[in-house]
Amino acid sequence: MLYLGCPQWSSVHWKGRFFTTHCPNSKMLNEYAHIFNTVEGNTSFYADPKPSTIKKWCSEVPENFRFTFKIPKRVSHDMALQNCHQEINQWLQLFEPLFDKLGMVMLQLPKACGPEYLSRIIEFCQLLPNELPLGIEVRHLGFFDKTDNERRYNQFLMANQYNRIMMDTRPLFSEPATSPAIVDAQQKKPRVPLHVIATGTSPVIRYVGCSDLQANRQFYIPWLKKINQWLDEGKTPYVFFHTADNYDAPLLAQQFVSDLNRLNVKLGPFPAEQQPQQTTLL
Repeated sequence: MLYLGCPQWSSVHWKGRFFTTHCPNSKMLNEYAHIFNTVEGNTSFYADPKPSTIKKWCSEVPENFRFTFKIPKRVSHDMALQNCHQEINQWLQLFEPLFDKLGMVMLQLPKACGPEYLSRIIEFCQLLPNELPLGIEVRHLGFFDKTDNERRYNQFLMANQYNRIMMDTRPLFSEPATSPAIVDAQQKKPRVPLHVIATGTSPVIRYVGCSDLQANRQFYIPWLKKINQWLDEGKTPYVFFHTADNYDAPLLAQQFVSDLNRLNVKLGPFPAEQQPQQTTLL
């Protein structure tokens, strides 16, 4: 199974392009979930939703849809994974109604979290339920040095079937910063090496594309082969498509799936293309 999605399900810029023209904000998740089968839930990184909101999310997506939500920034960054047992338990209790539709919990670590904190990462992960798939994203270059630092980290992931999140920002940094959106994205996205490895059964790719959709092909063509390999091995990859402002992220995903050209792997039609066309009376 291949899960494909974007880093958000709500964007006013998608109305009339991908979503129906007059899609209310409250229906965006429903329309999104009929195109994609997963989403990168960044909202949980910044704030906790209300319990009623979580129940609403559950009711708005098909049975095969899978959310991926990030562990809150207050735990991973502000508390630095320390003395957070009560905090993470409360967060897990909040999201428990979504567990059946939770494809993965994602732990994004700050750039300051280097290999010297591996024991802290290990201790924190022991607080999480074994039945919840976990993906971890590191941004410190020490985890990419191909020495014992990286080997110990990868061995820890493989021993626990945790998924190393691969951040592919090569396309983003391949183009000049000619717009405010690109400037902002290049300032915020990590410029880390790309080490392709499946440490668990659900490898995760966060692909940050460049603004020229066609130019992305030179970067993601190797991914097409790797994803087909993983699928043939019985793995369940997750691929999330970003662009600098995510304006064209669904188009990038559509192009990628078309180039993947794998039987039974496709996106749903864009609701905007199915809405009734207005007729003009002459």
